[in-house]
Amino acid sequence: MKRLTTAVVVAAASIVCAPIIANAADYPNKPIRLLVPYPPGGSTDGVARLVGQKLAAKLGQPVVVDNRPGASEAIAASAVAKSSPDGYTLLFATMTGLSVNPSLYSKLSYDPAKDFSPIIQVTSIPSVMVVNPSVPVNSMSDLARYLKTRPSSEGYASAGNGTPSHLGMELYKKATNTSIVHVPYKGGAPALQDLMAGQVQVMMALAPEAMPLVKGGKLKALAITTAKRATAYPELPTVSESGLPGFEMIFWQALVAPAGTPKEITSKLNKTINEILAEPEIKRRLLEMDLEPAGGSQEALESLMRTQAGKWKKVVLDAGIKLD
Repeated sequence: MKRLTTAVVVAAASIVCAPIIANAADYPNKPIRLLVPYPPGGSTDGVARLVGQKLAAKLGQPVVVDNRPGASEAIAASAVAKSSPDGYTLLFATMTGLSVNPSLYSKLSYDPAKDFSPIIQVTSIPSVMVVNPSVPVNSMSDLARYLKTRPSSEGYASAGNGTPSHLGMELYKKATNTSIVHVPYKGGAPALQDLMAGQVQVMMALAPEAMPLVKGGKLKALAITTAKRATAYPELPTVSESGLPGFEMIFWQALVAPAGTPKEITSKLNKTINEILAEPEIKRRLLEMDLEPAGGSQEALESLMRTQAGKWKKVVLDAGIKLD
């Protein structure tokens, strides 16, 4: 009887899984929906559409971008987590949704580690430490000395509580034992506007948003947050080489599918997007946006999600950041 029961369970599971396994062989045979957790017009939406267009051309099926902004990426992420694991609903998310949110929210509606099948890291985006030109510093060591002589009297801007610009500065404060007041804004643009106006003094801002202002003489860049100097800005030292060895703050974008999506499908998507990211035209367009093409294996993205979750959990706990 026990053998019979086991056989029945196995048979039932095979019947349920058979359609998905069969469909994996001729994937895709209908349009793919790509959920983006930000509104149209931003960098995440732009990269998703750029990659989506190329993906559609290579796979022979439309890739429809579906913008689902809100709740720090949780709305889009939850929708994909609950979708059928057949490869036709994907999520183009970032470090925030895939590694940071579990530490910020006590009641998150999805679990990145359990609810998604990693496909590929698409880009990495450096940040730059920028100051208002009136601040009398020209290097990271100057900045640390300046802040230590003025504890809690200066302010740093962020794009909002729990954003990379907030977490990066909290990591910096801990590493340098400095005290500077956090001033959150509703987005990077208003934060940079007040930084230029002198309402705040410092910001660790995303390079695509800050560097045009640096080039225009409206802000002063001290260092970049990559492990190595950026190809686009070789003159900028890294924070790591400026007295904080090992310091790194990289914002990244990645593609994931619902957990349980057949390996044949996720592997095909990984291979195809790696090919797309290797195209000279795509590389050029991403670099023009100050985005570094990433690529790599599914396992590399899984490792990145896990290690980044641990890194930012410590920062969140040390700084006492909670969003609910």
